[in-house]
Amino acid sequence: MHTYPSRILATALALSTIVQAQSPVVFGYKDFSQEQQWEEKLMQVPDTALARQHLETLTKVPHIAGSEADHATALYVAQKYREAGLDTKITEYRVWMNYPKEIVVEVIGPDGKVISRGPTPEHVSDDPFQDNPNIVMAFNGSSPSGEVTAEAVYVNYGRLEDFQKLKDMGVDLKGKIAVVRYGENFRGVKSYVAHQFGCVGTIIYSDPYDDGYFRGDMYPKGPWRPESAVQRGSVQEMFRYSGDATTPGVAALPNLPQSQRIDPNAPNSNMDRIPTTPLSYKDARPILEALAGANVPRGWQGALPFAYHVGPGPVKVHMKLVQDYALRPIWDVTGTILGSELRNESVVTGNHRDAWVYGAVDPNSGSTAQLEMVHAFGALLKQGWKPKRTIVVASWDAEEEGLIGSTEWAEEHAQEMRNAVAYFNTDVAVGGPDFTASAVPALKQFIREVTKIVPNQDGKGSVYDVWKRRQQQQAESGDGFAGRRTNANVENDVRVGDLGSGSDYTPFLQHLGVPSTDIGSGGPYGVYHSTFDDFTWYVKFGDPDFKISQRMSKVLGVEVIRMADADVLPFDYQLYGKEIGAYVTTAAKKADQKFGAGKLNLASVSSASDRFTVAAGKLLQAQQDPGATTAKLNSAVMQVERALLIQDGLPKRPWFKHSIYAPGEFTGYAAVVIPGVNEAIDAGDLQRAQTQATALSAALNSAAAVMEQATK
Repeated sequence: MHTYPSRILATALALSTIVQAQSPVVFGYKDFSQEQQWEEKLMQVPDTALARQHLETLTKVPHIAGSEADHATALYVAQKYREAGLDTKITEYRVWMNYPKEIVVEVIGPDGKVISRGPTPEHVSDDPFQDNPNIVMAFNGSSPSGEVTAEAVYVNYGRLEDFQKLKDMGVDLKGKIAVVRYGENFRGVKSYVAHQFGCVGTIIYSDPYDDGYFRGDMYPKGPWRPESAVQRGSVQEMFRYSGDATTPGVAALPNLPQSQRIDPNAPNSNMDRIPTTPLSYKDARPILEALAGANVPRGWQGALPFAYHVGPGPVKVHMKLVQDYALRPIWDVTGTILGSELRNESVVTGNHRDAWVYGAVDPNSGSTAQLEMVHAFGALLKQGWKPKRTIVVASWDAEEEGLIGSTEWAEEHAQEMRNAVAYFNTDVAVGGPDFTASAVPALKQFIREVTKIVPNQDGKGSVYDVWKRRQQQQAESGDGFAGRRTNANVENDVRVGDLGSGSDYTPFLQHLGVPSTDIGSGGPYGVYHSTFDDFTWYVKFGDPDFKISQRMSKVLGVEVIRMADADVLPFDYQLYGKEIGAYVTTAAKKADQKFGAGKLNLASVSSASDRFTVAAGKLLQAQQDPGATTAKLNSAVMQVERALLIQDGLPKRPWFKHSIYAPGEFTGYAAVVIPGVNEAIDAGDLQRAQTQATALSAALNSAAAVMEQATK
């Protein structure tokens, strides 16, 4: 037995005390010192030169979902996963998708002569990628084929209120072609509402007011949309269900019998109902310039250099869309690191890989950030790191067509996802320098804490510091805050948005009840879903030195390993309860205005919300108690979000089961909170609102009971 002089023991004890003092207290960890070291090592790994190499490789050629080039990107990602030591798998699904055979849009004058014919090929003065023969012509995924000739009507952004405004003005919409501009809602909602108002076709164009010369210099001089650039995109009715149109709730595996697929044209499918196609503002101009009728209502005027009119006529538009529909292969790539202690529990992180053309920003800035995160995981594994929980890294396919790859995988692995701790998403990781995030309320503080330790790429503090300063500046200037807005402001901190839809967290959160986050970066990005979202644009305007990409790799990587290694899962359901309470208060006020004071009885919802918040407060105290039983607490924390699911789903769309968040039927991207109740109020359906209030109360009480049981 060795003996040591007392001065050496005293010195060792002092050093130990200093180390402990330097290790911060972090929610979820009894002793954060070891985790802190791993996180610091992780942040040293992401390499800007390798990030550049990944993006250049992934965007070398157009790689629309289901193509050979798309498959080649799957092989590249799988190779990088394997090199890092991940157990890697490529899974094929067969899904219903369209490619365009012929797209024609003609403007016909009153004399029957063709004024213009499009679409015009996308072209600018200088872009090395624009003439690739494999670029698929601009089209809308999920649009039916069709040929129609009809008068055009301008309907602003194509929101429900825009169509209603025209109806109130006495404009006849039946049998017309709706011309709407991108923005404010999901493009599939624009066509959905147009069909409801009797339109026979939809043209969706990008107005320069929203992302063209009105915002600044056009590409290639600046980052904004040039006149010939077209925003492609899916018009799938994703508010019904995401994923393959023929297999709602079932994985579209290659060997799935045809008898288990539904008709994609069935009334309850998620396919678009009327021919819909995108146009550039160059090709939309002849239509808009020739419209007669009343001047547009205030706020409808775009930035083209003439006064806008609503129509209809006197010009007509001839649309001919020939779509090639088939069951096509897509390929998801997953890489797994098995947990050392809690192997059955998993942390899942994903980003999609497919693109309408090159997809440098959307989505491969995300793929690049993810691959450097995986590179960092590989380096940590070689140094002896072993995550407590299993980590699954995913590269999804066919997101652009309707979140298809992620949805099919989530449906295939629904049973395993009952033990998923969280899903962390990124999509447009780098569209500019401004960090944004959305999350379920229980993970909003978690994101803030992660961003506090990651340096911002400009060296001016942490990601959190810069994020907070920008929001303060925007608040002072009256600009609001960038990113998806929160529906309740119950904190005096950096705002984190709510999750609606539009990216791959949707099946995890809103179908399976897996708590989720979504991170990205925004900026002056005007080439979304066009040919010009390519490597040249990215290195010129997006992230020339790839330092923003490096930053995003670090944020995503720390999110994943901090959750995977946590002693107690760091979810704050007390904050969740406060936000739900704010949602209920707002809904009650809206119901009183709609139906009359007290007509909708939300007393049971308020009571259940209060019970949820009280139970969450006690759970939070237990989570912060170093002597608490970890396994019991974690088991409860993992079940709270799932308890908020309504097993019968939402009215008219049972695939969506979350009682608190869903994409809006008339918004698509933006979240509707307590959707069953709020959408019934908006529809003026008091009986349905009361039924949904009962279902919401049951879900809140179920979640509260889970938390109460854990703290007994």
